[in-house]
Formats: sequence, structure tokens, C-alpha cells
Amino acid sequence: MKIATFNINGIKARLPRLLEWLDEFQPDVACLQEIKSIDENFPRLEFEAQGWHVETHGQKAFNGVAFISKHPISDIQRGLPALDGGTCEEDEQARYIEATVKGVRIASIYLPNGNPRPGPKFDYKLDWMDRLIAHAKRLLASEMPIVLAGDYNVIPHDIDCYAPAQWTEDALTQPESRARLNSILNLGYTDALRQITPTGACYSYWDFQRGSWQKDNGIRIDHLLLSAQAADILKDCSVDRIPRGKEKPSDHTPVWVELDI
Repeated sequence: MKIATFNINGIKARLPRLLEWLDEFQPDVACLQEIKSIDENFPRLEFEAQGWHVETHGQKAFNGVAFISKHPISDIQRGLPALDGGTCEEDEQARYIEATVKGVRIASIYLPNGNPRPGPKFDYKLDWMDRLIAHAKRLLASEMPIVLAGDYNVIPHDIDCYAPAQWTEDALTQPESRARLNSILNLGYTDALRQITPTGACYSYWDFQRGSWQKDNGIRIDHLLLSAQAADILKDCSVDRIPRGKEKPSDHTPVWVELDI
């Protein structure tokens, strides 16, 4: 079972590239971020015509997450709960969707960027991560294989950045951001990519400016975190760099995991 995370940076702009990638790569589940579309405007018919199942949690012009799956999608939850597990009604941003596919509980996550910092955007990022930590802990009680996939907007370590010195003031590298990501790992989750490739640069994002792609000036911010039950059946994990080199790409590229299911 192949599960991929892919920040597409706008479904309208990337639809041809996304359909092409789905046809070529054939993931079982694609977790999308930044669809930038309300649910009613998402082009689900183009996917359903090819046999894909579609579930979205959209927002006009910003954010938005989705699942594209070969298999039925069940028990769908839209929105990240509050710290106590209840509905977080004050959070209107569409950044989280969770569901079950073939017995695996999967989340598609678009974590807040947090810039500029200090300020309300960074505070929102940290608060959102606190809610994610609490929910990730609750999910473990199910004892299901769990995959928390998405654009975390956190560079875990300096090795995950082409020029760490240039990012010291960025929200993506702050100790508070990294500590919260580590808090999820400390619950018992595994960074799937680093389990397979412990060292070296494995970038998933390259800015559109300054020839970043051509120079390989990238960062790793797209992650797949696995519960122990999912890590036990981990077969492989890698970055698919091919979509980033095509015409009119997203600034992200897919990261995928294969589970022995």
C-alpha cells in the first residue's frame, strides 16, 4: 500500500500535473495540501472518471486538504480537534482531514507556516501543533496503523536545509517548532523517510525564486509520521523528485511511504 503526501499549491493550477502523476505513480492514497478550493469547486469528476475516490476539506483561495484514493474512504473527520478532543470552532482554517483506508488511519495535514515571527501567526502555529500533539496521542489508543502525512512547515534538522544559516530566524527552524515535532515522535511515531534514509539531504520543497530547483537549494518539510503499528510494516519511503522538474509544477514534490498491507 503506497501512501503519498503532496502539497500541490492550488488544484486549479496543478490539475494536469496531478492527474499525470496519479496515472504514472499510482499511489493507493494521495494526501493533498493547499488545494485552495472550496469543496463544491474541487474538480472531483476528473478524478472519479478515472476510478479515484475523493474527499476534501476546502477553503476559498487558501489552505485546503484532500484525499485521492484507489480504495473507499471511511470514517472521515474534517478539522483538527481542540486540545480536549472537542470541536475547535474558533479555527476556521481548513488544514486537517483524517479517514480510514484499508484499515489504516490516515491524516492529511497542512500545518501553519508561522511567519512572520514573533507575532500572531507564529503563536497560531504553536497552538495548532499543541492540538496536533494531543490528537496524535489520542489516535494511538486505536492501535490501528496510523500515518500522519503532510506539509508540516517544520525543518527538523539542519541537514534538512540547503543553507541552515539563512533560516535561523524563520518559523520553520525555531526551537519551539522543532520541539513540538519531536514531541510527536516521542509519543512513539517514526519519521518514515529517516527510518529508510537516515542521513543526507532529502528535500521536498524548492522555492520558485532564485533558481532554487536548478541549484538544488531545497528544504525538507513534507513528512510521513508512522505509529508503531505502521512502522512495523514499513517497506520503503522516498521522495519522488520527478514532478518538481516538470512544466508548471508545484514548489513541493511528493513524499511517499509503502506499507506491507
